[in-house]
Amino acid sequence: MEFISLQTFLKLFHKKGEQPYTANSMLQKMQVKVGKKERSLKHYVADKKITNETVQILCDNINNRDEYLTRFYELSLKINPDRLVINEAGVPPMKNHKMNNNQDIAFKNVIRNLHMFDILQYTKSGIDNVPTFFDMLYDLYLHDVIDYKLLTPSATHYIKKGRIGSVFSSYYFRASIMNPYLVYSLNESIFKSKRVFSPTLGWSSYCYGFLESPHVIEYVGTDVIPSVCNKTKELADIYTNKAVDIYCKPSEDLLEIPTFMKKYKGHFDLVFFSPPYYELELYKSNNQSTDRYKTYEEWLTGYWEKTMKLCSHVLGKSGKMCYILSDYGSTSTPKHKALLTDMNNIAKQYFHLSSKQPMHNKNVHVTTHRETGEQIVIFTKK
Repeated sequence: MEFISLQTFLKLFHKKGEQPYTANSMLQKMQVKVGKKERSLKHYVADKKITNETVQILCDNINNRDEYLTRFYELSLKINPDRLVINEAGVPPMKNHKMNNNQDIAFKNVIRNLHMFDILQYTKSGIDNVPTFFDMLYDLYLHDVIDYKLLTPSATHYIKKGRIGSVFSSYYFRASIMNPYLVYSLNESIFKSKRVFSPTLGWSSYCYGFLESPHVIEYVGTDVIPSVCNKTKELADIYTNKAVDIYCKPSEDLLEIPTFMKKYKGHFDLVFFSPPYYELELYKSNNQSTDRYKTYEEWLTGYWEKTMKLCSHVLGKSGKMCYILSDYGSTSTPKHKALLTDMNNIAKQYFHLSSKQPMHNKNVHVTTHRETGEQIVIFTKK
């Protein structure tokens, strides 16, 4: 596996021959993006009565971009040798009912670094007019374009306090990541499973977390993003003492593969994944489930119900299925989808609901709906 170094990361956001900005050169050269439209910064500042101080502070941040970018790399992308081998890192597994996706987040860095472009650029938001994190940075640092939200009073308040990173994190889309340490903890503290199947790969987090568990002897997973499948295989190759099989297909399509269905009938003692949150994340794939199924109802039937049928087929008699899920969208908006209710009802056709517990997960773009939060839902096979 190849990881991205700090030097390589910084080079992404510099163009050859660039000169430092002045506040005046910014006003003359830069554009402000509002939705899909652009207008000159000079006219936008005049219309919105934005102060010269605000322009100067943003100018300073652009000129000194490496300061912020280095902080971001150190926090989110740097590989810590002490946080590579989970079961040798000196951190005990989280306890049942204490599962926190933000505990010991350095374990996420392996995943973010390995899938950096997919997570920070290629995966788009299903929410209108929310640029990806990298698209915003490319515009700001390379293309002379400022997203209008960076000039709002709330953003400029934090930028003046030296907290531009908080503004970037709050306003711009990054694909959600499951902490492999949480996956590891679930197996160590609750499941103690030996053979695991995942109908999505979760940016390789599931494979990483389960193969770190001494209990696991076999892991099988599938996904629709080719780069994720390939990198998960590379990650799995490190674990030479464990059996791993990675497919690059929609989970529901595995129902139509006789060799898979025969080989894995009743084979696994755990099915684990966090399914797509309908349209929340739009992946770089020719098999995006929301492209295959044009309405929410078709998606529930074509993707989810078939995936539940597959999970029931491959799960052994005393096996468990666990997925992590939240509703999507605020109840006050037309885009709200009651995923927990709708998807659980379909799952109950094949499984008995065993337990639910909340998963702590702050500051993520998982959903705009906060009434239910993310739930760890556990089923047993009927």
